[in-house]
Amino acid sequence: VQLQASGGGLVQPGGSLRLSCAASGGISSINVMAWYRQAPGKQRELVARISSGGSTDYADSVKGRINMSRDNAKNTVYLQLNSLKPEDTAVYYCNAVRYSRGVRYDYWGQGTLVTVSS
Repeated sequence: VQLQASGGGLVQPGGSLRLSCAASGGISSINVMAWYRQAPGKQRELVARISSGGSTDYADSVKGRINMSRDNAKNTVYLQLNSLKPEDTAVYYCNAVRYSRGVRYDYWGQGTLVTVSS
């Protein structure tokens, strides 16, 4: 599974961005797609995830401000970020999870930087 993330950039507080993650190679075996982020000096944290059935979960810190969706025809997931705050500044990573015979396999994209600043 290969993941290509894009869409990051510089945005003012209160602004919006949409991140994209295109998946290729073995995508039919993916169980969960997710977005994580890592701010400078902090641990990587889960932001949102979407199951193969379409159900979503969001971190409390972003709930109400973001929406994760998927376009199965394009093998792409999106993360719509709204009402952005400076504390949302981080590198955002796309993640895919595959389970096989009880073993979890994680795949990561290269990360896309989101900077929220005036």
